[in-house]
Amino acid sequence: MVGSVMGTLTAIALGGALGSVARHGMTVYFDDLLGRDFPYGIFIANIVGSAAIGVLFVLILERGLLSEVWRSLLMVGFLGAFTTFSTFSLQTIGLLQEGRLFAATIYTIGSVLLSITAAYLAIVSTRTLSS
Repeated sequence: MVGSVMGTLTAIALGGALGSVARHGMTVYFDDLLGRDFPYGIFIANIVGSAAIGVLFVLILERGLLSEVWRSLLMVGFLGAFTTFSTFSLQTIGLLQEGRLFAATIYTIGSVLLSITAAYLAIVSTRTLSS
């Protein structure tokens, strides 16, 4: 059991390290290529990551073509660090496939609006408390 847990954690850590470096590389590349007037790198990473998690979902979870360690490395670690938007996309699709349109709508709008609001309030609060 402990070996299995350590293998999973190692796979997640390795995938996370690679995913964060890949996201940074995409950001630098697309900012240099297209300019900094729009967050092109992260925008593209979110779309690519969402497509990648869809492919991996089918290959790993539905078809069982790769082991659980690969799921941990690629889906949890790499894509989790490359973009958390990929997991959000997959969970929204899951709600839609279950026929839960209202829940999917609330999850989508709520996640975006509340996350932005939480970040804003945290910035304002931290600025206020640290001044």
